[in-house]
Amino acid sequence: MTERKKYTAEFKQRAVDLVIDSGRPIAQVSVDIGVKEGTLGNWVRKYRQDHPEEFAGDAPESVAYAEHQRVLKENAKLKQEVEFLSKVSAFFASKQQS
Repeated sequence: MTERKKYTAEFKQRAVDLVIDSGRPIAQVSVDIGVKEGTLGNWVRKYRQDHPEEFAGDAPESVAYAEHQRVLKENAKLKQEVEFLSKVSAFFASKQQS
């Protein structure tokens, strides 16, 4: 059976600081320090949850996602309108030829 590695609180904090301060991806930092990506991701997520005041400026990502969802809905609506107008156009074109 594989024994779980135990990391000190100091090591975890330094790893989290490295991700946050450097802006490097968790995947890259995890390889550099020899910790599994999921483990480091959990540490970073927990730190962000415990210190939300430090990440108040990170909201644009969620705003960008909301904007993305809005644009997708608008795009779907416009596609329906184009499809409808194509059918109407074909209908009137066939009537005009008769």
